[in-house]
Amino acid sequence: MSTNEVKRYAIVGLGGRSRFYYQALAGQYRETSQIVGFCDINYTRMNYANKVLAEKFGYPPVKTYHAYDFERMIEETKPDIVIVTSIDRTHDRYIVSAMNLGCDVITEKPMTIDEVRCQKILDTVKATGRQLRVTFNYRYAPYNTKIRELIMNDAIGEVNSVHFEWLLNTTHGADYFRRWHRDKRNSGGLLVHKATHHFDLVNFWLGTRPKIVFAMGDLMFYGRENAEKRGIRNLYYRAYGSENAKDDPFALHLEKNPQLTQMYLEAEAEDGYLRDQSVFGDGISIEDTMAVMVRYENRAMMTYSLNAYLPWEGYRVAFNGTKGRIEAEVREASYINAGSNASVEGVVKSKNITVYPMFGEPYVVPVEEAKGGHGGGDPKLLEDLFGEKRPDPFNRAASHIDGAYSILTGIAANRSIQTGLPVRIDDLVKF
Repeated sequence: MSTNEVKRYAIVGLGGRSRFYYQALAGQYRETSQIVGFCDINYTRMNYANKVLAEKFGYPPVKTYHAYDFERMIEETKPDIVIVTSIDRTHDRYIVSAMNLGCDVITEKPMTIDEVRCQKILDTVKATGRQLRVTFNYRYAPYNTKIRELIMNDAIGEVNSVHFEWLLNTTHGADYFRRWHRDKRNSGGLLVHKATHHFDLVNFWLGTRPKIVFAMGDLMFYGRENAEKRGIRNLYYRAYGSENAKDDPFALHLEKNPQLTQMYLEAEAEDGYLRDQSVFGDGISIEDTMAVMVRYENRAMMTYSLNAYLPWEGYRVAFNGTKGRIEAEVREASYINAGSNASVEGVVKSKNITVYPMFGEPYVVPVEEAKGGHGGGDPKLLEDLFGEKRPDPFNRAASHIDGAYSILTGIAANRSIQTGLPVRIDDLVKF
């Protein structure tokens, strides 16, 4: 992008993740970017975003539109690019509408939550020729890029199998069970909403795509029934104003955090959304314990597990190849979405990558240190989206095709959980 070319951006969905983008556009990328519109179901949250922009960046007020007026926003503000950070089940609606109105799109993960919506997006990209980027920030974390580099450079030969476990702890993991994510109709469950990151990483690391998926999953820790089985008493509906929530380590106290107060507590009267529901309440339809097996197009196999109530946050992964094995472990800091600055979300506490050659001594692989959220991936992602374009030998920029294959693993896993049968990716959508 030349220094005198200014791109116009509109943002739909002014929840926790949107701040990551609007602060970058108003700050570091202000010379080449202009925010022309905000769109949300809640004016309180849009007004809060404008307040942050004014106080922190001296930015002029961004025009606000209700979600029902999304098309009018596009027509009046004429953005080049629409950034979609709304709840997952609405992504397809805004992606398709924006592209049909002549805009390119940047969307938060997951691209969408089921195969019907996915097919609609694929068909619209094909019909309109517009560009759709999916923001997989974990690709840009230096340790994840290093794993890709090792495999690309034949450090362990051809990878035949992967064992991958992701741990969500009782801070971050529990947070999905307080919010809109707890309803599978909104998020597709954690195998779509969260594991889209993980399935994308495997596609990225191995340079392949999923072919067959089999899965099992259940709600085994959170939810009222599980709490009652363990003898937990003093249950409650939401934390705010509840005596029973005061000593509950799983409770989120919105009133103690100014950012959460302004974004959610003060916005409740407008749309009725409660950000602090009990993780041991009724109405939770997503799983917290999941196991998945995947066969890939290059014949590699993966065993994967995701648990949302563990003592630490991060992942362990092992790659078994024809020339050896790679083992990696990454531990991340706990965080609450929108409860702090985005730069501390997913910050790495420790990391280790070890290569075990088939005939040779093991060695630890050095990895560059990087500041910023999601293991240092967030700043690199922002630069790739909004900064000067540079060649990338790792091809980290994710397209709609990458976005589709990442969610299709999770969508297939959801169907497999329902039916008890393996699911072929080719039976879900047509590219």
